[in-house]
Amino acid sequence: MPRGTSRGPRRGNTVAGAEKIAVLGAGNIGGTLAQRLAESDLANEVVLIDIIDGLPQGKALDIQESAPVLGFSTRITGSTDLAALADADIVVETAGLARKPGMSRSDLLTKNASIVGGHAEAVRMHAPEAVVIVVTNPVDVMTYWFRTQSKLPPARVFGESGTLDTARFRWFVAEALRVAPRDVTGFVLGTHGDTMVPILSLTNVGGVPLTRLLPAAKLASIVERTKKGGGEIVDLLKMGSAYYAPSATQAELVRAVALDEHRLLPVTANLEGEYGLRDLCLGVPVVLGAEGVERIVEVDLSAEEKTAFHASAEAVRADLKILAGLSK
Repeated sequence: MPRGTSRGPRRGNTVAGAEKIAVLGAGNIGGTLAQRLAESDLANEVVLIDIIDGLPQGKALDIQESAPVLGFSTRITGSTDLAALADADIVVETAGLARKPGMSRSDLLTKNASIVGGHAEAVRMHAPEAVVIVVTNPVDVMTYWFRTQSKLPPARVFGESGTLDTARFRWFVAEALRVAPRDVTGFVLGTHGDTMVPILSLTNVGGVPLTRLLPAAKLASIVERTKKGGGEIVDLLKMGSAYYAPSATQAELVRAVALDEHRLLPVTANLEGEYGLRDLCLGVPVVLGAEGVERIVEVDLSAEEKTAFHASAEAVRADLKILAGLSK
């Protein structure tokens, strides 16, 4: 379906959605995401793509065989051929090496840039009208790399980061206050890493500012736990990294695009002057719709938050210098 056209009802009583969604990488995140997308009936087809023969095909078939029980109509296929990206409306890049205990996201930079670069070229060739959601870590840098290598418009390439970090932050707040997680609202901005910035000044619970509900020491501990949220799970699992919460937040982003929901969500987006920054991708609040990032929303930050946010940007720039060397 050409981009910009109306996405009408697809079949029966199912909602409007995309014609085709492609998930690159059939590991724990990619496979779980494909399952969530199928069960949500967000597309006519979801294709799972991986380099390991049998892995995407087997997971796709396993998911498909649950359709009679769960009642979804989405067709799930698996392939090792990047040509299977053809005409995808939405592409989710999950492929790459996962972190191991003691490994930072930046340690993954060089090898994952090679994987992402190849996929970016394939999307440019086979699905040039797609909206791309990047998940591969370090996601702020990989989003920038995917955008530059694919040459897609900046609005149509964004990264997951802030949505996942915010979900973790909201849960930690809800747990501390023993309230419903859905009543906690707020943003985590900046990098998807140690320099992320939970925005306490904009966090509230049912409309009540968080700073009135918890003492400063507890807030500080929640901020630190949020920054180490992914690492905490890596340490517990011993092998591999998180995939249930990440796939849930990725599905939320896909839904916002597929259904043109105009959702206000924090993602890694390309900055060209917003927040006083340009030529990098960083976690900020945006409005998401069928064409990707409709606009970046600039919010008021406290002096301390602004300083931390710009420190986050410098951390990304340090990794971008490494990438600049790779592209020469």
